[in-house]
Amino acid sequence: MNDLQPVALGDGTADVVITGGRVFMPEIGEFQARDVAIVDDKIAALPEDAAPVVGEETRRINASGRVVAPGFVDAHTHLDLHQTFESAYHYAIEHGTTTVVSEVTGYGPAFGAEGVEQLLAATAYLPVRVRVTVPPQPLLDTFEPRRADDADAAALADLLDDDRVVGVGETDWIHAVGRDTPAELLYERAREAGKTVSGHAAGCSDEKLAAFASIIDDDHEAISGEGVVERVENGVHAIGRYGSIRDDIGAIGEASSDVDVSELSLSSDGMWPSDLIDEGYMDAVVRRAIEEGVEPADALRMATLNPARHFGLDGVGSLSPGSVADVVLIDDLEAVTVSTVLSGGEIVYNKGESQVAPRTHEYPDRFYDAVDVSADPEQFRVPAEVADAGAVRAIEYERGLLSSETTVSPPVDGDRLLADPSADVLKATLFDRHPDAAPGRAFTGFLTGFGLDRGAVATSVTWETTGVVAVGAHDDAMRTAVEHVAEMGGGWAVVADGEVVAELPTRVGGVCSDLEVEETAKLYNAVESAVRGLGATPERPMLALQTLTFPGVPALKLSFSGYADVLNREVVGLAP
Repeated sequence: MNDLQPVALGDGTADVVITGGRVFMPEIGEFQARDVAIVDDKIAALPEDAAPVVGEETRRINASGRVVAPGFVDAHTHLDLHQTFESAYHYAIEHGTTTVVSEVTGYGPAFGAEGVEQLLAATAYLPVRVRVTVPPQPLLDTFEPRRADDADAAALADLLDDDRVVGVGETDWIHAVGRDTPAELLYERAREAGKTVSGHAAGCSDEKLAAFASIIDDDHEAISGEGVVERVENGVHAIGRYGSIRDDIGAIGEASSDVDVSELSLSSDGMWPSDLIDEGYMDAVVRRAIEEGVEPADALRMATLNPARHFGLDGVGSLSPGSVADVVLIDDLEAVTVSTVLSGGEIVYNKGESQVAPRTHEYPDRFYDAVDVSADPEQFRVPAEVADAGAVRAIEYERGLLSSETTVSPPVDGDRLLADPSADVLKATLFDRHPDAAPGRAFTGFLTGFGLDRGAVATSVTWETTGVVAVGAHDDAMRTAVEHVAEMGGGWAVVADGEVVAELPTRVGGVCSDLEVEETAKLYNAVESAVRGLGATPERPMLALQTLTFPGVPALKLSFSGYADVLNREVVGLAP
C-alpha cells in the first residue's frame, strides 16, 4: 500500500490540507465544494471534509472564497530567448505557472543536442517543471545546407529517450510539406517513442494543412476561429497564445463553441522580461481567454489538463488522487488573481510573498563566447553592378512578423550602392555566427518599411538562425553596432552619431540575458526607445528586427546566402 491510501481512506494524516475552496476538477469541468489532502508531493484525496486526516503537524490552508485549481501549464514557449529561465522562473511561480513546455530554438541551432542538455541542466531543480522539445532547425535544409552531420543528428534523435523531452519542436510548414527533409529522422523517432511533433502552420491551409497534419500533432499559429476549427478537423491539437509575440486568443474564443474543448490548449509563446513583470504569465493567458468569451472552466482546462494530456505529462494538470501537488489558489476567477501557489506540495508563493528566488547556472565557456563575427567593411558593401536598371530586390517590412518582397532604387556612390534613409531604404546585413561557419560569411540586402533616418541597430537574437543581423542607414554605424554585439558576447546595440547609445547584453548563447529580470527589462526598454529615437516606425521595432531571419511567416526573409523566398522555397539574390 502506498503512502496516499491511508489518507484517502480517512485513516492517515495529511501533510497539507486546503479547506473551504471551490475545487476545479478539469476532468469533468466543474467546481465542487471539496477539500484537498496532500501527502508529500502528491494529491492524496479530495474529500468533502478533510477533518479526519488533519493531525497536529498538518499544515492548513484556508481557501474560503477562492478557487483551487491545478498549477498552470504553458503549452508552448521559448525559454532560451531573451532571459535565462533560472533567473526568471520566480515570476512564473508568482503567476500560477508550475509547468512549461519549451522549444529550444535559441541554444539548439547553435549547439545542437548540447543546447538542449544545457537548458535541461539549468532548469533541473527549479520548482517549475520544465519539459522541452528537440529543435529540428539543425537538420533543416530548405535555404541552407543542414548544419547537423550524421552524428549530430543522431544525438538530437537520442534526446527523445529522455523523460523530460516531450517531442520534436516546431517545424515551419515550408520545410516539410511536399518535400523531403532530413528532419524526418526526428519525426520517426518521436513516433517510435510515442511523443509529439509540433508544427508552425502560419499561412498553411486547405490541402497543404492536410499534408502537414500527416506530420504534426499540434500547432499554435491559428489567427481565426476558422483556422482553429480547420486544425482540429485535421486531427491537430490547436494551441492558442497570448504573450510577447502575438495575441491570438480571439481565435480560441471564436472556436471554443464549435470544437471539443479537449482539443484546445493555451500558451504564451514567450513572455519577455517587460511583459513578465507588467502582464504576468499564464494567469494573463487564462484571463484573456475568459475575456474572449471562453467559459472559465474551459479556460482553466485549456491551461491545465489539456496540455498535460497532449504532451504526456504524467501527474500534471489535475488534482485527482496521485497527481503532483501543483496547486493554484485564485481569489477572483474572472480576473484570475493568483494568491497562493504550491509546487510539489510546498508553498512557494503566498499573498504577495515569494518563497523562491532567482538562481544561476554555469554554462560551458563556449556559451559565453558564442558571437564570433568579423565586421569587415566589405561585408556591408553592395556592388552597384547588381542593380537592374537601378533597382534591387528588397524586404518590405509590413507589421508584426510579416515582410514581403519589393524593389528599391538605392543611390550609387562610385561602384557601390548606399542606403537612402530619406527614402526609407536601409541596408540589412546577416552574419553567420554558427560555430562551424566559414569566417566572414554574410549577406547584405536592403530593407524598407522600418524607417530609420540615421544610425544603426544590431542583434544576435535572431529567430531560428545562429546569426547577427544589422540594419542601418550607414555602413559605419552598422559595423560599430555589430562589433559591439560581438564584444558583449551577444545582445543588442544601437548606434547614433558613431557612438553606442543603448545596449542589452545576452551573453548566454548569444540569445539570453542572465541579468536580473528587472535589469533586462530596463535595458530592453532603453534599446527600444533608442531605436525609435533613430526614426523607427514599426509598432514593435525589436520584434521586427529579430524576425527578419524567420521563415515561419512568409514571404521574404534574410538568409546567409541571399534572400529566402519563403513561398517558393529558394534563395534569391539582389537582382529582381
